[in-house]
Amino acid sequence: MTFPTRPEAYAILTEHTKSESLLKHALAVEGSMRWYAARAGEDVEAWGVAGLLHDFDYELYPSLEDHPFRGAEILRSRGVDEELVQTILSHGDHTGVERNTAMRRALFAVDELSGFCTAVALVRPSKKIGDVEPSSVKKKLKDKAFARNVSREDIRRGAELLGITEEEHIANVLLALKAIAPELGL
Repeated sequence: MTFPTRPEAYAILTEHTKSESLLKHALAVEGSMRWYAARAGEDVEAWGVAGLLHDFDYELYPSLEDHPFRGAEILRSRGVDEELVQTILSHGDHTGVERNTAMRRALFAVDELSGFCTAVALVRPSKKIGDVEPSSVKKKLKDKAFARNVSREDIRRGAELLGITEEEHIANVLLALKAIAPELGL
């Protein structure tokens, strides 16, 4: 298979993930990855597939001992390119895989922030990502009780890995998510 196409990647995702919120998270990270790939002149399809598949095993294997290691095994058994497998592994600090490519840095950077921006949209009366401003996201980041499982430190480190400010990163991810709002139900 080498690098799966988007339809092949989506089939892998939906084979292993049934939760609507996890499916939407995968779509949000895919959209953010595609946005950053286009901005950097990189392979939009490859980056999108990495975003789509980064958590495909999480519903079945949510522990740090298993995720994303079990997913990596599944992908390898299907002949998926090792670079994609390593990129997916790199999104977790506990895997020890270096973020030494632009795609790996972007995947780490957009993962937590895509989910956080979605959460901000869902608490708005309209539930529309189009109504979310970067300042709203910054304000919610300061509220430690809001989306408490989202690592603020990972969001900060992600922007740093991309070489941009946190404010710019938030604005970029919001643009990406606004472009795919109908698919996200936002």
